[in-house]
Amino acid sequence: MKYAIFADIHANLEALHAVLVDAKSQGCTRYACLGDIVGYNADPKECLDIVRGMEMPCVKGNYDEYCSSDVALDGFNPKAAEAVEWTRQQLTEEDRRWLRELPLVAEVDGFTIVHAMLDAPARWGYVFDKLAAATSFNHQSTPICFFGHTHVPVAFVRDSMVRGGTYSKFKIEAGKQYFVNPGAVGQPRDGNSKAAYVVYDRNQQTVELRRVDYDIPGAEGKIKAAGLPPRLA
Repeated sequence: MKYAIFADIHANLEALHAVLVDAKSQGCTRYACLGDIVGYNADPKECLDIVRGMEMPCVKGNYDEYCSSDVALDGFNPKAAEAVEWTRQQLTEEDRRWLRELPLVAEVDGFTIVHAMLDAPARWGYVFDKLAAATSFNHQSTPICFFGHTHVPVAFVRDSMVRGGTYSKFKIEAGKQYFVNPGAVGQPRDGNSKAAYVVYDRNQQTVELRRVDYDIPGAEGKIKAAGLPPRLA
């Protein structure tokens, strides 16, 4: 049984389509979403409809929260606030209710999913280093947890200590715990513009990072046509 696990779609329909096609070619039959379905890009409702329609396990991301509420955006970067306000207008009240009701943490088939940190998931802290990962490990009850939010693929391993780094494919070893970021579908931030996700093979107990080409000019053109801040393109 193979899971396609992805995070940070951020309303990038072109990237999401490419990831789903690649996941099918890899034999994935199940899916899990680590949050931030919306925000930044120009197709929030379309991406949300796909995730909802597939009925996959999903947790709430910070942009899912911002875009589904009416909270003031006073502390936001002005460009980010503009994108959130625009996104709110694209979603129905039912869309926003669904996003608001997403859990912050979920256990799925023996593994855990969260958008940010396990110790304080509603604070949207970033896990870039071993110290932050160690804090989450203290709240992890399954052998592997997948998280997003940073848009950077990284795998942390807890055995006698916490180690971490980049990866392409690795095997889950008994007695160890793993805290794994699959990178971002819709807005990668690791210097590689390809969409990122992972294939988790439950039978073989392997995790493989996949990078997928998609129609970047098409996504950029939609951002500009929607009147969103050009910087987002």
